[in-house]
Amino acid sequence: MTATLAARRSGGERQLAGTGTLLRFALRRDRVMIPVWIAVNALMVLSMPNTLRNLYATDAERADLLRQMAANSSLRAMVGPVFGDSLGALTAWRVGVYAGALAAVMSLLIVVRHTRDEEESGRAELVASGAVGRRASLTAALLAAAVADAVLAVLLAAGLARLGAAGAVAFALGVAATGLVFATTAAIAAQLTESARLARGIAAGVLGAAFVLRAAGDAATDDGSSVLTWLSPLGWPENVRAYAGERWWVLLLSGAAVAVQAAVAYGLAGRRDVGMSFLPTRPGPAAGRLGSAGALAWRLQRGGVLGWSIGFFLAGVVYGGMTEGAADLVGDNERAREIFERMGGQSGLTDAFLASMIGVMGLVAALFVVASVLRLHGEETSGRAEPVLAGAVGRLRWASGHLLIAFAGVVWLMLLTGLGFTAGYGGEAGPILAACLVQVPAVWVVGGLAVLLYGLLPRAAVAAWAVAGAVLLLGWIGPALDVTQTVLDLSPFGHLPKLPGGEMRWGPVGVLLGVAALCTAAGLAGVRRRDLES
Repeated sequence: MTATLAARRSGGERQLAGTGTLLRFALRRDRVMIPVWIAVNALMVLSMPNTLRNLYATDAERADLLRQMAANSSLRAMVGPVFGDSLGALTAWRVGVYAGALAAVMSLLIVVRHTRDEEESGRAELVASGAVGRRASLTAALLAAAVADAVLAVLLAAGLARLGAAGAVAFALGVAATGLVFATTAAIAAQLTESARLARGIAAGVLGAAFVLRAAGDAATDDGSSVLTWLSPLGWPENVRAYAGERWWVLLLSGAAVAVQAAVAYGLAGRRDVGMSFLPTRPGPAAGRLGSAGALAWRLQRGGVLGWSIGFFLAGVVYGGMTEGAADLVGDNERAREIFERMGGQSGLTDAFLASMIGVMGLVAALFVVASVLRLHGEETSGRAEPVLAGAVGRLRWASGHLLIAFAGVVWLMLLTGLGFTAGYGGEAGPILAACLVQVPAVWVVGGLAVLLYGLLPRAAVAAWAVAGAVLLLGWIGPALDVTQTVLDLSPFGHLPKLPGGEMRWGPVGVLLGVAALCTAAGLAGVRRRDLES
């Protein structure tokens, strides 16, 4: 018996050999990405108490907010129900869902990068040839995500402690637990598919479904008690009820989900060879519809475009449905009105709200264009670009196929957003569609900067995500923090006319289009002249 237990223990240790080294390597590789994600999330949360203190300074304003939220299902669908009128409870209500979602995205990106990305590039096979256990790579990836979520939790708890220690800890644990749930979801996805892109897509799809479930549940009830809310991992943190009579036992749901999903991921990892998967990539023809570089680019990106399209249209419908309710919610609150006017212009409140929400969708579209442009970088570093370019396909022709999808895809997404707003709000389609399309030049500038980095500094191409993150942070949080207009103008979105309701200004739009064209041209010139990375 003793010998059997010793043998099992020894076998388990061999399975995890090298985990510490791989964990240190993962944290070293992500020494920029992880701090940026943590900083953005923490800044969003920790800046909110002061904003809410200015927005709802009196007991009467807070009581009115609770009454409005109880009656407004559209707003509950976006930010969840509010369980108390204290500053801590309002902070948990306003940013809890989005802090959890950001932690989830951070965690799933970390796990996929250090599992399936490593296998797809061939590095995992080289690592496995050394003294590394079979499950060390997966364990190191999950631990890296856990470290990131733990650091985020510590920052959130410390920053919110002045509003109440128990509530701060409950909120921080809820956010970190959400990140760990989707880290293990990504670990399963990484075992199922041969493609890191598809693994990220599966995990992101689960996150999107969780958001939809929570939104539907919160729209149905004003106390988070809907079955749909309880079925969503994004609904569990809000039901912890930080600063409103904490329910610590809800955290056990996240713990159970992490344990079950981790067990499934480890079970799948032990049943396949390195580089293989349970959903192998289906081979396709090299002629006909795939006979050109543009057609191949479309085949590679069509799934992502479809997912983004559905998300933008549904978001437009939801935001459009919120428009009238938002006007009622703001009411006579001058501080809230000022924030909407900084984001959406000095027109009437309804037009200002529409302009600000359409601007938010433009900011999100910047993430799409960066992801689509950097698909070129992924094709190059994985070695898949070399066989294509070895034939009668020039570099510019190959790159143009992906860039056409990236830049034309922005126009398509903003059109879908406009149709969604029109369907949800019921207003005239023309002004709303014009407001959506005027966001395109600013998004193209971000895309042009991504092309520039990829073409001239391919090893720093991932810095395009930092550009998109900075633009998103300025546009989303800057107005609420009273950031000066000079700082807001660092973002290309700060120069756009505020439509609908504002005056159309063609000069800034033309300048932005010129900047986007110059950056793209310079980036393509770099692609043409430099050596390919391998």
